[in-house]
Amino acid sequence: WDAAYERELQTFQDIGDAGEIWFGEESMVRIIRWLEKQKVPLDSSVLDIGTGNGVLLIELAKSGYMNLTGIDYSPSAIQLSEKVREKEGMSNIKLKVEDFLAPSAELSGFEICIDKGTFDAISLNPDNAVGKRKQYVRSLCSALKPEGFFLITSCNWTKEELLNEFREGFEILEELPTPKFCFGGRIGNSVTALVFQRK
Repeated sequence: WDAAYERELQTFQDIGDAGEIWFGEESMVRIIRWLEKQKVPLDSSVLDIGTGNGVLLIELAKSGYMNLTGIDYSPSAIQLSEKVREKEGMSNIKLKVEDFLAPSAELSGFEICIDKGTFDAISLNPDNAVGKRKQYVRSLCSALKPEGFFLITSCNWTKEELLNEFREGFEILEELPTPKFCFGGRIGNSVTALVFQRK
């Protein structure tokens, strides 16, 4: 990931392009719309897990959210998100290099945790993916307050699979609508977006 973000950092410095928006603009709109519909207070503490270029945090800040933190284990990603934050003049967004699978003690007490593709990336790790997924759930339990919301967008997992992965400590609140496609007479989704609540 470092190499990918180093390229995006160079591109941002050259032409001001923040790079890839995972799952597209509509995925960010979907998250923000849900938070607004639930009347989630604008001062709620929000953690973006695997923030990448930080664009989701910028959009949340533009929507009025004030207590925003982004973490990524790639220093290049955090460098890129710092540049994007600077360009947008959003100095109140907190960014830090942090491995969610080995979180520091201060990574706790969040009211909302958001994941767009990070759980997917962890799941694809060839080195003990099952253990890493279990560690992710443990880390999430310590980062998110009881009753807190976890919004996950995934292109690797179905709703049923995600319900199984997060069955310990979480309950499903809602499935968010995502684009559908038809193949061989069956209708499916290329992306799954779910909202869980921590028990």
